[in-house]
Amino acid sequence: MRDLGKIGLLVINLGTPDGPDPASVRRYLAEFLSDPRVVEIPQFLWQPILRGPILLTRPKKSAHAYRQVWMKDGSPLAVYTRDTARGLQDRLGPEVMVDWAMRYGNPSIGSRLAAMVAAGCDRILLAPLYPQYCAATTATALDAAYAALGKMRAQPAIRTLPPYHADPAYIEALRASTQAQLAALDFAPDLLIASFHGMPERTRQLGDPYRDQCVESARLLGEALGREVRVTFQSRFGPAKWLGPATDETLRQLPSENVRNVAVLTPGFSADCLETLEEIAIRGKEDFIASGGNNFVHLSCLNASQDAMNLYESLTRRELAGWLER
Repeated sequence: MRDLGKIGLLVINLGTPDGPDPASVRRYLAEFLSDPRVVEIPQFLWQPILRGPILLTRPKKSAHAYRQVWMKDGSPLAVYTRDTARGLQDRLGPEVMVDWAMRYGNPSIGSRLAAMVAAGCDRILLAPLYPQYCAATTATALDAAYAALGKMRAQPAIRTLPPYHADPAYIEALRASTQAQLAALDFAPDLLIASFHGMPERTRQLGDPYRDQCVESARLLGEALGREVRVTFQSRFGPAKWLGPATDETLRQLPSENVRNVAVLTPGFSADCLETLEEIAIRGKEDFIASGGNNFVHLSCLNASQDAMNLYESLTRRELAGWLER
């Protein structure tokens, strides 16, 4: 029997600027918004718009937003993704080399795959931490991995973590996290909202399963909690029609419907980031209170909590079956 090499597990998330300053944000946005999976407009039409008004104006505004949520050790998304990888390393043990990467920004997927191969990994599980599949998230992360592998003379064997939007372990992690956070509140929410990142409506028409998987996740969570979980979609960009109902519009409308106390969770995000901490926890709260609401809370994402680690250990051990003997 040949001597098997190491097993690798690469945890992948979306990405983040290197710092909360306009130059770093500009580099990040240039990479992110140049991805044809993210902006499905012909590049010869899109690039002049991107390189012109968007990258000339948006980085300064976005840098201000990042500064409001930046942590001592970096962006929240990077900190929590790193901590997730470290937690999985502890749980899976020395048989598995666990690392992490970002689709956009640093550390890049290509650089971490190269490091794994250099360290002797001949079998690697790619684990994009997106519960619901979307071409603009899951697919582009795997595209980047495959592009890096395509440059290798000797490639490792590759497995990929499937979407887990309806996995019982995911729903249980959400249930446990949500119930614990609700129990710690000093008010009782009239409504629980699950806000997912939006996508253009056109992506659904082209066959992307993202919207339906978001709705199913919320339905299963509602069943587990024994209460309504209302679905909304956030982060609209550009003039195209996006998935609805919109989170910001819903929050401004609710007080007029006598819904004065709201809790918002963001279960499509594996870790807190700009879109959860600034867009929902800060601006969403401001919109709701200014419209007549009384109490608002954003419930933290799973991040690298014990609920998260239980989930990711369950998912990755299942996908590593046959490679990892225990």
